[in-house]
Amino acid sequence: MSDKAQQKRDARIRRHRRVRKQVRGTATRPRMAVYRSNRHINAQVIDDISGRTIAAASSVETGVVTGGTSNIAAATAVGKLLAERAKAAGIDKVVFDRGGFLYHGRVAAVADAAREAGLEF
Repeated sequence: MSDKAQQKRDARIRRHRRVRKQVRGTATRPRMAVYRSNRHINAQVIDDISGRTIAAASSVETGVVTGGTSNIAAATAVGKLLAERAKAAGIDKVVFDRGGFLYHGRVAAVADAAREAGLEF
């Protein structure tokens, strides 16, 4: 990994740690964490107290995304699927964790799709 790429990664991790000081997921209101890579997008609903993942969705899963896996359409599909799985597990409200990424583009698309599918945050 080049120095520039390592610096960008370290800066994102510092931002994520700053956010995680404030954001905690509980059983009644778990944390919805989003991770964006260059090729895929992943999202999880996590209960931090018990350390358990309640629901998860990813563009890596077969049948979730048609076409590219690193675009806004894929992020929208992942957000919608995650919200459906969380609702099936009995979760209506979550706390959003952007993972140190800017709330823009694919990260915002996951959040908007989850809101449209019925999650509150």
